Amino acid sequence: MNIYPVTEKKQQELIGRLARLGIRESDLEESFVCSGGPGGQNVNKVATCVILKHIPTGLSIRCQKERTQAMNRYWARRMLADKLETQSLGRESEESKRIFKIRRQKRKRSKRAKDKMLAAKQKRGELKRLRARPADE
Repeated sequence: MNIYPVTEKKQQELIGRLARLGIRESDLEESFVCSGGPGGQNVNKVATCVILKHIPTGLSIRCQKERTQAMNRYWARRMLADKLETQSLGRESEESKRIFKIRRQKRKRSKRAKDKMLAAKQKRGELKRLRARPADE
């Protein structure tokens, strides 16, 4: 049975994740308000924005990512699970791993690493130049 307009697999994944984190539907307080921004008449007239409050922790999530209320309910629960996972697991959470990976990718290379990389590029370029056909004489 589909509660949210997503695939059965995604729905089961979310339900399992909420259960692992100890989040019960009875712990959640859900309210709906009108969204703003793009979406036209639909978001202006229909209460599509979801405000989800986890009563035991007092954590509140506001989601107006999609045009439909049902999808926003799904996304709000995912966002709540992400936040609670980050709080409980700290450095081991998926979100913190993702952030650390991005930082590592953006980090400036050391002078030695940069020189080594440039030397490898020059060597490769030289090999390509040697492979080229000689110009007609």
